[in-house]
Amino acid sequence: MFVKNKFLSLTILIASMTLSVAYAKPAAEKEVQNIAKEESKEENGKVDLQKISQAFGHLIGKNLDSLGFEFDMAEVIKGMEDSVAGKESPMNETECVQAISLVQEEAFQKLADKNLNEANIFMAENVKNEGIVVLEKDKLQYRVEKKGEGMVVEDHFSPMIRYSGKFLDGKVFGASQEDELISLDETIPGFAKGIVGMKEGERRTIFIHPELGYGSNGYLPPNTLLVFDIEVVKANATPAQEDSFTSISKEGTREIAIPESSIEGTPR
Repeated sequence: MFVKNKFLSLTILIASMTLSVAYAKPAAEKEVQNIAKEESKEENGKVDLQKISQAFGHLIGKNLDSLGFEFDMAEVIKGMEDSVAGKESPMNETECVQAISLVQEEAFQKLADKNLNEANIFMAENVKNEGIVVLEKDKLQYRVEKKGEGMVVEDHFSPMIRYSGKFLDGKVFGASQEDELISLDETIPGFAKGIVGMKEGERRTIFIHPELGYGSNGYLPPNTLLVFDIEVVKANATPAQEDSFTSISKEGTREIAIPESSIEGTPR
């Protein structure tokens, strides 16, 4: 789940900070060498410690941002200064992890509620637009962008498609790099139901409510409404082609994985 990934980020962050002292010297030496090479002509090999310190701060900041909520940066800096000065922390490591986990759960639920409300509003308004076809009331809609000809996709088929998946704001979270073979039996319900009935050569934009999407599971932001632009290249695959198919799984991950760097929490 999305929230579990956040907890993993927290664990990695704390572990990396705990081990930073042990690894700081070789890491710093490598960074020193790189910077020295770049600045040797101008500074005669001198190292800009301020630049290294700032870069290290960026690394910490990126990890903090990955946890899904905003820290009080002034207090974070104070905690670091107090730690260097040998002062006692207001919480031990276990207490800190537990407290952050609770905050993450609250932030996760708040985002899930917000996204679900936005999805409900969108589906209710989108149905009023020209060309929108309803497959399931308030849950699944599509619009034909280009008509097709030939064989029709049916239940349990493995069609060859081209697609891109977007959030409501238009940000793409995943897209095919080439024609891809999928199994409708291995997809989220909204994706499979939205493709069934398409003809070869047809293009559709499919709008999937989170109840027929990933819900609050997977790597995307919880209760995200999904918009897929899909073109059917071949309605059904041959047995030989099925050996190499790629499926969009019910867990929200695929063998052609969506880069986590593109997912906000997000996006999931």
